[in-house]
Amino acid sequence: MAAASRGTRILLSHLKNPEVNLSYLLTIPSRSFASGADLLLEPENGAHRIIEAKAGVMAPDSKRTGAIGVKCGMTAVWDKWGKRLPVTVLWLDDNVVTQVKTAEKEGIFALQVGAGQKKEKHLTKAEVGHFRAQGVPLKRKLKEFPVTEDALLPIGTSISVRHFVPGQYVDITGTSRGKGFQGGMKRWGFKGMPASHGASLSHRSIGSTGQRDDPGRVFKGKKMPGRMGGEKETVKNVWVYKIEPARNLMWVRGQVPGAEGSFVFVKDGHYKKPDRSILPFPTYFIPEGEETENLEPIIADLGDTDPFMAGD
Repeated sequence: MAAASRGTRILLSHLKNPEVNLSYLLTIPSRSFASGADLLLEPENGAHRIIEAKAGVMAPDSKRTGAIGVKCGMTAVWDKWGKRLPVTVLWLDDNVVTQVKTAEKEGIFALQVGAGQKKEKHLTKAEVGHFRAQGVPLKRKLKEFPVTEDALLPIGTSISVRHFVPGQYVDITGTSRGKGFQGGMKRWGFKGMPASHGASLSHRSIGSTGQRDDPGRVFKGKKMPGRMGGEKETVKNVWVYKIEPARNLMWVRGQVPGAEGSFVFVKDGHYKKPDRSILPFPTYFIPEGEETENLEPIIADLGDTDPFMAGD
């Protein structure tokens, strides 16, 4: 017989003791998890916290959740004025809220979002137990996004690409490409030594790394050759050019850290905050009966002034 869990053993010990009052078991609030407009019940000072999947009004200090994207690669497009835009294509692969954290229980307000799919045999028992306890499908990638209390969403809520609006700015975090051990010229942009006239086999050397007997050591943090890349990087103020609800794709201007196929985390811009009146809050809820496969791409408003003719 397999070993019972700690909670099961405690419950069995209470059942064997007739002096223990088990009435507290009847006061534990029930929790139901499903997508759509179902509710999530959480304790709040003896009462119940009700989280509904409905649209609300975004306050000036409100903070929405982010999303998990897969970097598909880069390409170039031409806008309606004929201007060439380098863009990165991101795929929001089946983003679902997998856990809700509240101040009463965890001390913070946050949403855990899962993306992708993964087989049970490729997950640990702890991960499988977490997904089953929350009543959500098995996910490949998890990410926790801090939110404000008014931006909480029920478990199972889907976050589509329409969570973002073309024309807004977002911050994207990912793991940069690993480049291995590199020299000072590539890693830090050093000028290097002279190409001729006295430089013997030291053209790409970094030069001196210290002083004399005082201090007699190399200071910590000195820029020297070493391992480059493979670190967490964030690109701020990335402009959203277009979204495709039919394929859950987002086109953003410029580069995004990471290799093709890697996961990136997208959230509203911190410095260039979007207009609160155009953002769906706390997220975009798909209306009943809407066929997303037939929706057309949504492109950012580029204005009515031709940038190539503005100077004339």
